[in-house]
Parts: sequence; C-alpha cells; structure tokens
Amino acid sequence: MTDRLETMAILLRVVEEGSLTAGARALRMPIATVSRRVSELEGKLGAELLLRSPRGLTLTDTGRTYVAACRRILEDVSEAERIASGEFSAPRGVLTMTAPIVFGRLHVLPAVNAFLRAFPDVDVQLELTDRPVNLHEEHLDLAVRIGPLADSVFIARKVGEVRRIVCASPSYLAERGTPAAPGELSALDAITFQNLMSPRDWRFGSGRQERTVPVHSRLVVNTAEAAVDAAVDGLGFTRVLSYQAAAAIRAGRLVPLLQDHEPAPWPVHLLYEPRPLLPQKLRAFLDFAAPRLAAELA
Repeated sequence: MTDRLETMAILLRVVEEGSLTAGARALRMPIATVSRRVSELEGKLGAELLLRSPRGLTLTDTGRTYVAACRRILEDVSEAERIASGEFSAPRGVLTMTAPIVFGRLHVLPAVNAFLRAFPDVDVQLELTDRPVNLHEEHLDLAVRIGPLADSVFIARKVGEVRRIVCASPSYLAERGTPAAPGELSALDAITFQNLMSPRDWRFGSGRQERTVPVHSRLVVNTAEAAVDAAVDGLGFTRVLSYQAAAAIRAGRLVPLLQDHEPAPWPVHLLYEPRPLLPQKLRAFLDFAAPRLAAELA
C-alpha cells in the first residue's frame, strides 16, 4: 500500500510539473525511475493515464479522474497522519504560509519569529511573494492578502487596512513645490511602482469622485523598495502602499501628499481553508498573530 501511495504522489508531481523530466527534478529522482513507476501504475490499472509528446504531458479522461482521486486520497492520508501525530490536539508540525514581499518582511516575519519562540513544537515555512498563490493547489495553511477578496470558499479574518499614498522628499518639494491637487502632478516627475500603478496615469478618489490624472514617469520600477529609495533620493514623487513608505515618512525622508484624494483603503486579511478540524498550529498562529498585525496596522 505504501508503494501505491508513493506512486500516486509521483504521478501527481509529474502532472503538476508538466513533464516527466520536471517531475523527476522536483522529486530528486532519476527520470528512468519516475517513468518506470508511472508505466507500472498504468499497467496495473490496465489504462493509459498520460499522453506523452515532445510538448509535454496531457491527461487522458481516465487520467483526469484518477489524478483527482489520488489527490483526495493523499490529502485524507495526510490528514489522518496529522491527527495521529497530535497536530489537532496541540500546536505542533509545520505551518506553511505566504505573504506579500514587503508586508511580509516588515510585519509578518516579526510575528512569525515571536510565534516560533512561543511555540517550540511548531516550524514555519514562509514564502514571501507578490504573485497570486492558490492555497489549495500549493498546500498552504495560510495566506496574508492585501486588497478586496473575490468570492471564495476560504475563511478570511480581517486584521486591518492599508492605503495608497503619494510622497516625495522634502528637497524635491522645496525645489518643485508641493502639489495641492492631483492634477498638479502632471507637471512633476513620477516614480512608478508598476505592480501598483500605471506609468501613464494614476487614479484618485472613488465612485463619482474618481478621476484619472496623467503622469510623466521618469522612472518605472518593479519593487516598492526601489520606488521609495528613488523618491528619498529626490528624483520625484512616488505612490506606494502606506506601510511601504512608513519608515521613510517617520524618519522625515519622505512627506505624504494629497491624502484627502486617495481611494478607500484596502483590507488586509488572513486567509485559510475551512476544515472540519482546524490544526492547532494554525489556530494558535491566528490567535497569536492577528492581534499583533492589527496593532501594527491601527
């Protein structure tokens, strides 16, 4: 039975990676071994699961049904092992989670570090990334999400809000003047964080009060840190999320602008899947981290 479960796991990884070669690399197994195990499985089932071609793998109809069943079986086995190991009776095991890069470094990582000191039987795998992450497909316990949430089956626990903020250095404002309205930005120099804003025009207000203002982006960057650093250096004004510029504003290196013209804040949620039994490691982290994040964002 163990060999069958292991072969199911091999098949799932091959399907997820898109090829036998990529699957073998992810599993750190020889490709010949991976290919043999999949072929032996097809032989035992008396059915073809994968269609192989130079462009990759395609599941047959039977393969799609079988892979879905494998995923359910392996998840059930994993759940049973967690129950048997006591994960549902006390905080222990590995907690897997993801958060946006800058927010994660500034706010989530300190909470995780304190949590690990308080709960010695729990380990954490924290992925900091700005890409969309599917909790179910990537087998994550928790995600920190910034922004409006789409309708989903996930449970969301709100811990606060962040807002967009325009800011510039005191030296730049002394040289070019302080804008009193969004339209005045068109005559100044923009530093655009392209993951958040268009390099051609920025939107202010909301609802009937929403307006679009053209901007001249002297610099376009793909990280908030770079945008903040360039603004501190006096190149122009930038627009980032409030927590991304908070340290520079507190230090007096940046000055916030046009705050009355910004759209409504974005919520920050802790997102996790509903389960009949919530692992104690996850429940403990929610109870431990949520009040700390809420205090940070207040």
